[in-house]
Amino acid sequence: MKKIYKFLLSRGVIFGILILIQLGAVMGLVWGVGYAYTNTYIILEFLSFVIAICIINGDRNPSYKLAWLIVMLAVPIFGSIFYLFFGIRHNNFRSKKRMQQNETRCKEYLKINDKINEEVNAIDKNIYRHTKYLTQYSYHPLYKNFYTKYIEDGEKKYIELIKELKNAKKYIFLEYFIIAKGFMWDGILEILENKVKEGIDVRIIYDDFGCLFRLPTNYDKILKSKGIKCQLFNPVVPFINIYMNHRDHRKLAIIDGQVAFIGGMNIADEYMNKIHKFGHWKDCNMVVKGECVWSITVMFLQMWNFFTIHDNDWSIFKPEYSYQEAHDGYIQPFGDIPIDKETITKNAYKNLITSAKRYVYIETPYLIIDNEMIESLTLAAKSGIDVRIICPGIPDKKSIYLVSKAFFPKLIEAGVKIYIYTPGFMHSKLIVVDDEVGILGTANMDYRSFYLHFEAGLWIYKSKVLLDIKEDFLNTLKCCEQLSLVKAKNINIVTKIFQGILRIFSPIM
Repeated sequence: MKKIYKFLLSRGVIFGILILIQLGAVMGLVWGVGYAYTNTYIILEFLSFVIAICIINGDRNPSYKLAWLIVMLAVPIFGSIFYLFFGIRHNNFRSKKRMQQNETRCKEYLKINDKINEEVNAIDKNIYRHTKYLTQYSYHPLYKNFYTKYIEDGEKKYIELIKELKNAKKYIFLEYFIIAKGFMWDGILEILENKVKEGIDVRIIYDDFGCLFRLPTNYDKILKSKGIKCQLFNPVVPFINIYMNHRDHRKLAIIDGQVAFIGGMNIADEYMNKIHKFGHWKDCNMVVKGECVWSITVMFLQMWNFFTIHDNDWSIFKPEYSYQEAHDGYIQPFGDIPIDKETITKNAYKNLITSAKRYVYIETPYLIIDNEMIESLTLAAKSGIDVRIICPGIPDKKSIYLVSKAFFPKLIEAGVKIYIYTPGFMHSKLIVVDDEVGILGTANMDYRSFYLHFEAGLWIYKSKVLLDIKEDFLNTLKCCEQLSLVKAKNINIVTKIFQGILRIFSPIM
């Protein structure tokens, strides 16, 4: 009873109720005024027509357009109001200015090594196009002389992270979508408090929506009282807000600019299987060392200074890099922001899929993709490429998983092999192709990650770590069940109808 009472009084529930009240008030006002005054009603109908024309002629994804047009057709007056609140791209003057500042700073602090680019171009011109695209639109260069270690589960990541945090000498930067109280966070927080006492610069960015039911109100102030610098990304407020769709979905840890962690794992006990909400939680991460860590550091500093400039000179955070590794390929960190017109992560995935010669292996918790990505995957499979995708066996969000399952039949018919991770929840976010190139990062294969979230990733070429990723993928297959076409289609009619509706609206969910 206490848990129910606590839940009902939680910040998330209260904010949700306030949002619903506001929506109801707006709908009631529009309805009342529209029918009370005929001219007003005609104006609102005309507004809906104009908005529909704007949607059709806009540069958004066709699936996104279709979802909103159906809303407009179903409820023309209310649909236009909803679109004005939730459908417009967050790209106002202030955000454009911040983007330009970010671009300028990236080019100032991230220097391109033409020699490395020429090496890749000489090896494979097609692959060079991939890295050139990432450099041009994410502004992060290609690197050599690095160390990488693939971490195939949350338990090992926690051990590695604790070890590196204890070794911090100058600064610790953490950026996570979710931080939750529990064993994992308690262990990290204890180290952070000790490091603050040693005079080390400790900074944390966490997404307020991601932590809505995980952390108490004003937890950032609690951390600041401990000497930890803290920023909430896009704080949740109990008002209808067109900016609330954009979330910081990154999971980054940077220590002294020398070591960085990136991957799917947030800071919560289920990620390291201390608790089992959805069976066994399968996740993956990468630890990197060398000059490429500077790119990840710059990503963090971009976010830290995105809303208010705190650091005028970022070069003070750049250490001397002396790490030298026997040649082990190339690596390129990259960031993706939703307020520009470039879907960097999605395009990077498409480049890898279309360039495959033998196989494409993918792990993702959600598979909610547009027609372009469906065509890339199905064409690869129809062309004889071994395309395999591992998805969760126990979903964390049943409605979202139901949408993912709607894509399975068409993919399987084309020859894509879908595997279900039967022990529990698959949360890894990776793609590896031909033992040669791959991406590991924070983005799911869904609309939110491709279009609405701030994300980050590592593009890797000709490194032995790709073989570690492949080996873990093949080992994970032993715990999976391959989904047959018959089973994928074996859904009752009511579920199919509900699934079809959810799929139509998945781009705006």
